[in-house]
Amino acid sequence: MSIESEHLSADNETRRRRFAADRSDETADPQWNQQSPRGGPRGLECDGVCGAHLHQEGLDGHSSLLCTSLPLSPSAPKYLCTQGSHSLHALDDEWVEVPCKTTISAENEVEAQKLANNYKFGFRKWKSHVTERPFEERSEVVKELYSELNVIKPHTGSLISCGNVFYVILFGWWLALVYILLSLVMFTTLIGIPYGKLCWNLSGYFLWPFGKSITKGVASDRRPKRKDAHTFTEDVEDNRGASTFLLPTPVEEIVEEPQPPLKTSHWKRVSTYVWLLLGYPVLVIFHSLGCLLSWLLVVTIPVAKMNARAVGSILLLPPEEVHISPVTEPQSGEDTALLCCNHAINGYYYKYTVDGINVFAVNLLPLVIIALVIGYVDKDNKFASSEVKFATAIGSIIPLSYYIGMGIASISAQSNFAVGAVVNATFGSIAEMTFYITALIRGHSQGNQCLQEIVKAALTGTLLGCILFIPGICMVIGGLRHREQRFNSRSAGVSSSLLFISIGGVFAPTMFSKAYGNLICEGCSSTGTNASTNTSGPYVCHNCHYDLGEKNSTMFHDHIEPLVYSVSALLPAAYIIGLIFTLKTHSHIYDIQVGDSNASGHLGAVVHWSRWRALFILIVATVLMSACADLTTEHIQPILSQPGISQYFIGVTVLAMVPEIPEIVNGIQFALQNNISLR
Repeated sequence: MSIESEHLSADNETRRRRFAADRSDETADPQWNQQSPRGGPRGLECDGVCGAHLHQEGLDGHSSLLCTSLPLSPSAPKYLCTQGSHSLHALDDEWVEVPCKTTISAENEVEAQKLANNYKFGFRKWKSHVTERPFEERSEVVKELYSELNVIKPHTGSLISCGNVFYVILFGWWLALVYILLSLVMFTTLIGIPYGKLCWNLSGYFLWPFGKSITKGVASDRRPKRKDAHTFTEDVEDNRGASTFLLPTPVEEIVEEPQPPLKTSHWKRVSTYVWLLLGYPVLVIFHSLGCLLSWLLVVTIPVAKMNARAVGSILLLPPEEVHISPVTEPQSGEDTALLCCNHAINGYYYKYTVDGINVFAVNLLPLVIIALVIGYVDKDNKFASSEVKFATAIGSIIPLSYYIGMGIASISAQSNFAVGAVVNATFGSIAEMTFYITALIRGHSQGNQCLQEIVKAALTGTLLGCILFIPGICMVIGGLRHREQRFNSRSAGVSSSLLFISIGGVFAPTMFSKAYGNLICEGCSSTGTNASTNTSGPYVCHNCHYDLGEKNSTMFHDHIEPLVYSVSALLPAAYIIGLIFTLKTHSHIYDIQVGDSNASGHLGAVVHWSRWRALFILIVATVLMSACADLTTEHIQPILSQPGISQYFIGVTVLAMVPEIPEIVNGIQFALQNNISLR
């Protein structure tokens, strides 16, 4: 017995030394100490803190699992998460159970609730923030994105760049031309000569605004003048013979010149209304056009801000108060910066959000209005073909999906788990449900079997996308950035089990009907006849389907139909059981703890959308989604009539993947932050 105990102690000592070496190697890894973004840690995720080391088999022949907590940088964690289970820690001859829990550190309680919901089954994963983040805590790159271009900053590097040259080619030359023409018009009115000079100066600015600034200052004849230095010197020389104690104190003196008579107010001048009648409306049109084009390009949003500030403030000021000067010149203390832009293009504007929604989704929102107008007004396809209506209707689903996702995340983050679970269950798959229900109703009313087959194909594509495509592309993209990705295997196992149950339930009636149904094909034609054997060639058939009608009516009503209704009742029950399993009976698998380090500092968080606003947007987006789905099913038939396009291809690819685009984008963003469990 003593020999065996000594042998066991030696094995334990060897394991401890090996584990200490592994631990030192991991902590020495520069990727481990790298600070993570706000969404989560860049290093190891759920299994990263609780690292499992599998050792050699012991004397009893069983493998042992060693779990410990690795040291983290104090500035690194946004998520410090481990498996929501209990691990075993080896101490000489006995095993001690150490709980491993997931800890989330967020800016405030609302964000912490949203992040916690991301880990739970049945809750839609959402990457964007649902609260306004403190501007002073953002990085300099993000601060530059949300700046209003009213701060004069000295430029670094050369101003002649590809983006600035692109601005001149796309915007600068025609804006400058408009200002030159308007300056000539204002000069001809005589009374509008000050505005003519302003337009002439602004033409040069908008042709090349980089390295220049526009400031608002008082008129030159109203500024107080300082006494010159040589005047003070002359006064000293005149008192040279006097005692030094009697000399005046060298204090800078401001000489107030006689004030000119007060001028007429800006809004009481005739020239102002001449300008508002002849010049300002024309510039509003052209600046609005430039603002719209630059906003749609996203990376040129600084140009959009520049056009907006010109229309909103600069062109409404008195012309004598608008000053244009290079950035290198010192500015007077009385001047207020109005506009300063050194770069026309910023590649980081893909991160820009408007009220919590990404700018790309905001730019696609007008597509919804276009789809509804041409779809319901132009019934006879006089102005737009069915193909165009189908494309706009299917494209309008993308921004609506973003708004639905933001609404779900906002309500779930501000409510308890029961309300969040109900909202996610109701609106989580509303995009797919609206299309499927609309297509089935239209297909039943028109007697069109094609729409039913499209629904089956789209449902199959959605399942395959959720199982294979979306996790696969997230793993690949995340693997390109991170050498190792970890996830919570127990939570993934629960989700996978429920997913396989749903797949089995969906395909069971179909497989049963295809196994016992009669294959019937219509429109069969022979490809040719063999003259030597006097036999016909192979047949090409169209619209093949399995018939469960006359001969198999008894089997359908006695076996298949009850199976369909049973599955339709069991699948929602399985979903509810999964929620109870996750949130109640086995909540330790998703054991989430909210850290108090940062949450206590922002208790008064300002949410982008309140619960009532989010609910209103959810209802409106759902109604618009159903209308767009109706237009999609109405105008899909001409697409299927095109040669080489199959109804199954359209269903599996386009109709299945377009509503999942927000989920794909969120999954990729989580994978880039090494949060593969959130996919």
